[in-house]
Amino acid sequence: MDLDLRKLRYFAAVAEHRHFGRAAQALYIAQPVLSRQIRALEQELGCALLRRTTRSVELTPAGEQLHAECKDVFGAVDAAVRRVNEAAHGGERLVVAFAPGLLVAEAVRAFTAEHPGVEVELLGVPWWEQERPLRDGRAHVGYLREPFDTTGLRLLPVGEETRVACLPAAHPLARRAAITTVDLAGETLLNAEPRRRASSLDEKFEVIALGGGVALVPASVAAMYSRADLVYLPVTDVPPVRTCLAVLAGRTVPRVRAFLATAARVLTAHTG
Repeated sequence: MDLDLRKLRYFAAVAEHRHFGRAAQALYIAQPVLSRQIRALEQELGCALLRRTTRSVELTPAGEQLHAECKDVFGAVDAAVRRVNEAAHGGERLVVAFAPGLLVAEAVRAFTAEHPGVEVELLGVPWWEQERPLRDGRAHVGYLREPFDTTGLRLLPVGEETRVACLPAAHPLARRAAITTVDLAGETLLNAEPRRRASSLDEKFEVIALGGGVALVPASVAAMYSRADLVYLPVTDVPPVRTCLAVLAGRTVPRVRAFLATAARVLTAHTG
């Protein structure tokens, strides 16, 4: 089955807005046209994607799944278009994704000194979907921190990083020199499950400062968010997390292999 990309974009707009009228406005098309395209997409797939009411639109389980898939589909298409344009104009470009707190500038400087003809772009990624830009084609290489979904990826470990507990400054444990996981029993641990996931680091630290929970965070992230109303304590029985370079298996090109070699040398020396 050949899916129409335009219909997918129409469906994604309805899924985002949960309203045909607002989606049609955002797409600059008439609402009846949008409705017909969505019905046609449902007929092609052989299943209902939406539950329509007089006031709102809800996604069926199939619609939820398609909505989740759309981000990867659109990202892959956009990345393919960029690669075609790069090939047409003879340019060499390398996009490096990096997780919060991880410093990749030193590796990029070393690489550009060795390969001045390659244009390097950086892409910051949220901790809960670090590997997504590799899968959808937005990035060629990732400097990431485990854990993440490694299926279909090639990993090159470059170091380890300790984690610390982030607590409000007024917390009873805040005056300790160090704690253990037993001390955190009964605490609301942010990001331990999806429903407690913060949408950004800024949001996470604001919630903690207000007494909404505690979190285990990498030491490099803690160093970036030093503030008077938060404290960071070593947790003596929490193992370190591994940092690594990641690429999509079977998709490396010479400039990616060259960056991996340079970055592995630089980052391994930097992290010890």
